[in-house]
Amino acid sequence: MTELTVTLPDDLARQIRAAGLLDEPAVETVFREALRKQAVGEFFSALDEIQALKLPPMTEEEIQAEIDAVRAERRERSGK
Repeated sequence: MTELTVTLPDDLARQIRAAGLLDEPAVETVFREALRKQAVGEFFSALDEIQALKLPPMTEEEIQAEIDAVRAERRERSGK
């Protein structure tokens, strides 16, 4: 477990304390939610970039070929 020290403006710290967000479970929840939101934002940014490329849609066969290639690569790396 890692211990963190955070410096906040007094008024913000009072509001956070009043909202009950300074105990360990609440702080953990806040950080996990922030990480989840960041991951979602990155995902949608990547989708926007892909969409901007205006690539033709892949066929089911092309998608399956990509999946098969990734699976084969993973098997090769793991030695199976």
